[in-house]
This record gives sequence, C-alpha cells and structure tokens, in this order.
Amino acid sequence: MTLPVATNSIGRDTWTVFARAMRLSLRNPAWVVIGLTQPVLYILLFGPLLEPLSGQLGSGNAYQVFVPGILVQLGIFGALFVGFGLIAEWRAGVVESQRVTPASRTALLLGRVLRDVVVLLVQGTVLVLVSIPLGLRAPVLGVVLALLVVALLGAAFSAVSYALALTLKSEDAFAPLLNAVVLPVLLLSGILLPMTLAPGWLQAVSDVNPLKHVVDGVRSLFDGSYTSATAWWGLGLTLAMAALGWWFGVRRFRRESG
Repeated sequence: MTLPVATNSIGRDTWTVFARAMRLSLRNPAWVVIGLTQPVLYILLFGPLLEPLSGQLGSGNAYQVFVPGILVQLGIFGALFVGFGLIAEWRAGVVESQRVTPASRTALLLGRVLRDVVVLLVQGTVLVLVSIPLGLRAPVLGVVLALLVVALLGAAFSAVSYALALTLKSEDAFAPLLNAVVLPVLLLSGILLPMTLAPGWLQAVSDVNPLKHVVDGVRSLFDGSYTSATAWWGLGLTLAMAALGWWFGVRRFRRESG
C-alpha cells in the first residue's frame, strides 16, 4: 500500500522541481538561445563547405551526414555544462534549503534533468527546421528517433554534470574538467566529419569511443536505416550511458543529502 503513495510523492516532487527550473529558464531565455547559437552557426557556416564532399561522405546530401552529428553535439555539450547552474544554486543556499525538505532526493535530480531534456528537444527541433531550407532531407520518423536519442544523451550527461558539480562545488575545478573531456570527444566521435575519412589508426582509436557509434547510429536513422545494426548499436549504447549517468547522478545526490 505504500508504493503508490511513494510514487505519487516522487512524481509531485519531480514536477515541483521541474516547474521551478523551467520558470528560471523562461525568465532568462538568453542561455537557451546562446546554447543554440553555436550549432546553428556550424550548420550555416560549416555545412556549405561539405556539399562538394558529399560523395566522399557516403551520401548525396551532406546535411544528412552533418546535421545528425551536430544534434549529438547539442545533446552532449548542451547538457554537460548545466552543472554550473547547480554550483551557483549551491553557493546561494538553494540546494541546502531543498535538502532539509522531505522532497525525494531522486526528484531533486529528476526535475532538473527533465527541464534540460525539454530545452534540448526544443533546441534540436529548431536546429532541424533551420537545416531544411539549406538542403536537409530526412524521413520524419528518423528525425523523431534521432531527437529521442538526443534526449537520452542529454539526460545522461545532465545527470553526470549535476553529480560532478555537487562533488567539486567550484567553477574553477569544474570548467577545466569539462574542457579536458570536450576536445577528445569532439575529435574522436566523428561529430563534424565521419571517421571513415580518417586514417586507419585514428579509426581504430575512435572505435573505442562509444559516442562515435552513437553518432553513426543517428546518421543511420536520418538515412532511414531503422533496422540496421549500426542504428541499434548506437541506440543500445545510448541507453547504457543513460542508465549509468542516472545511477551516478542519483547516487551522488543521495550521498550529498546523507
């Protein structure tokens, strides 16, 4: 008899945290716009450079290869930096005030992560719409599934970002850590260009990076290859990262409240 009550409590607490976080984002939408600016600039300024290379990219449409990578970049980097906001809240005493309430510790994380996922989905949709006049052609189902992958990635990296922020509690330590992760991920995941263009040794190194397979999987979805091994492998790795990210985030929030 206690399970439904606990579930309702977590749901109510999650909604409260989500609504508060969303209000903060709507009051200051500049960060949402800024987070979308860089991917849009990539589409507008870098995308046209790839059109003459369409044949080498393995597609007759360069944007069909480029946009999926930028979507994955949005899901990763748009979520990795949300921890800065939590550090500011911790310094202002918001986290401490939430800890003394009976609210579920899981809900304190889930509400924030859901806000980040909603923001990423809006940004990803805008990014796809901007790409269509430039030449993007992709099946609707493939785009929807790709946005689902972006949402799962965003949830994983958002939870990890919040956990690291609670651990470090300092922008001076958090920023260098993220920067040390961002560059190798960007270069070895094939986000900007497929790793098939790289020499053999670099392809072998990139194969160790799970995000490279996620990018390849999203490109398969944009190509309409929903049942391909590449698409399923990318989705499976995304689900695994989402589960690990969530486990790490919840564990850290509960320890912080212990």
